[in-house]
Amino acid sequence: MVTPKGSVREADPGRMEGMVIKIVSDFFTVRSSSGSLECRRRRRLDLYGDGGGIMVGDRVRVLELGVGKGMIEERFPRRNGLRRPRIANVDRAVVVGSFGTPAPDFFSIDRILVQVETEGLEAVVCLNKADLAAPGETDAARMIYSATGYPVVITSAKSGEGLEALREALRDSITVLAGPSGVGKSTMLNALLPGVALRMGEVSLKRGTGRHTTRHVELLPMADGSWVADTPGFQQLDLSFIDPVELASFFPDLAPYRSECRFSRDCVHDREPGCRVKEAVEAGEVSRERYDSYLRLLREIRERFQPWK
Repeated sequence: MVTPKGSVREADPGRMEGMVIKIVSDFFTVRSSSGSLECRRRRRLDLYGDGGGIMVGDRVRVLELGVGKGMIEERFPRRNGLRRPRIANVDRAVVVGSFGTPAPDFFSIDRILVQVETEGLEAVVCLNKADLAAPGETDAARMIYSATGYPVVITSAKSGEGLEALREALRDSITVLAGPSGVGKSTMLNALLPGVALRMGEVSLKRGTGRHTTRHVELLPMADGSWVADTPGFQQLDLSFIDPVELASFFPDLAPYRSECRFSRDCVHDREPGCRVKEAVEAGEVSRERYDSYLRLLREIRERFQPWK
């Protein structure tokens, strides 16, 4: 259950609790019992050692200074805090890909899903622009993730297909939308949140990718009190802390087979004999596309850390 729900309780006269829903430069928009306050923050709040400063999603205590104005005096402890994008107290990530242009990029989706796993968040896979899919393409895409346990939602912001299922996936949570530009995240949010009018970028015909139109992280309120953010930068996975042997643990569809490998403690499921993960791929128990994504990420880690090659 989401804690904020857009409501706060009065702390003491002149002070109230709220949630930071947008940060632009040194100005913080806080949803409080007085509505939305434009706030500054005490300089000492820069000194936090757990990610520093204030993030969108933080619960804070605010001193009201006048109509629509306030000063953030205290930040309450976080349940979590993402570094990129900088957003706190997140419950879930909806990882968005699309049919049509750009074509489904399952490696980009899988790369973001690994980051979601490392952050300990729930994940939903959303494949948008279903109206542009070729016959059978949506079913084939759904099959790729059938063994992951991730819910898969097929949507079309243009026709409205799947939007109710997506809205249900956002319920009772603070959710981030993540995915390459051009897959229609802002379009979907405009369909889910009439009147928000997020800026939408065009897809480059030369590169087949979109231009980022979201320049800052902002939480947007859903009708049921949940919150959702279109988040730039989520697809940049930091591989620096992942051990090659542990990479498969961030793939839920590979993880169950790890202990059955001949060299289970050291197997990285690449060229080792007696690898149960590779057998599962050959038997069709694990998606070939997902396994290929795993191997590409494994190569990236090995290239960064030569002693592990």
